[in-house]
Amino acid sequence: MSEIDKRNRLSEEPFTYQTTKKGTVIIYYTGKQIKIIKESEAEILITRIKEVEGEKTEVQLLLAKITGNFKRGNEKTGKNKRK
Repeated sequence: MSEIDKRNRLSEEPFTYQTTKKGTVIIYYTGKQIKIIKESEAEILITRIKEVEGEKTEVQLLLAKITGNFKRGNEKTGKNKRK
């Protein structure tokens, strides 16, 4: 078991990404868009993904690291928001 992914979440492949014609990278978590990466940071990410392209867990780890600690447990759906 890896020390990085103790709960084995990355094997489920929750992250996906899409590159645009402009060179930006859009990262999704379970189908929801969570981050847009532009310019030089996007170029670096694309080259790093191409380096580890065959290893799915490594790609998932790259995407998880670049998104940072975005999930805190306080995310709500639209209908529960106060107005």
